[in-house]
Amino acid sequence: MSKVKISVTFMLLAVTFCVCLIVSNLMEIKTVDLGPLTITAGVVVFPISYILNDCIVEVYGFSKARLVIWLGFGMNLLVSLLLQLGIWLPGAPSWQGQEAMEVVFGAVPRIFAASFIAFLCGSMVNAYVMSRMKAASNGRRFSLRAIVSSLWGEGVDSVIFFPIAFGGILAWNEIAMLIITQTFLKTFYEVLILPVTMRVVKMLRDHEGGDVTDDSRTSYKWWKINEI
Repeated sequence: MSKVKISVTFMLLAVTFCVCLIVSNLMEIKTVDLGPLTITAGVVVFPISYILNDCIVEVYGFSKARLVIWLGFGMNLLVSLLLQLGIWLPGAPSWQGQEAMEVVFGAVPRIFAASFIAFLCGSMVNAYVMSRMKAASNGRRFSLRAIVSSLWGEGVDSVIFFPIAFGGILAWNEIAMLIITQTFLKTFYEVLILPVTMRVVKMLRDHEGGDVTDDSRTSYKWWKINEI
């Protein structure tokens, strides 16, 4: 049986990706005023997962990025289920934090579903666009590829999340505004941090001795997790 070798560096990137994703979801409960805009605290952390996604696709290829995305999806689901278990367990007589725990960790099923579907679709689209653009440009113009792929990924994420989460609750013009605002705000965040992303990619290339450019042999089917 053939074994696929995975470097320690790749493993650390995968762990960081999962941690950022989980933390961003836990921070979503808090809203923050940013000038005239009201955003969730998770916006500060969530784009980092897309930045890491870009780095992984650029250096290791789409197949390994797909594995990390599914890993993030699975770990986020596991954490959510374990938190629900913690909420359901009967508290001791001295426990006074049940209500607060339910508010912070007791995600409404509709929001829960919207978040998971949006993440999976947005991340896969981001990785797909990044991979195909790299192949088409022969590995050039990383900055453009990172921005365009993030715009597509964040756009798909927002287009899926907000209608599912708030359709019938908020007016559709408000939902449309949230989609546009969140997409461009998160993408702008990634543009600002692009010099750091480029430096990280260079360090990864040097450390791993090169990078991977996907070709016609690459399968872009989302469920092909075993193909790495």
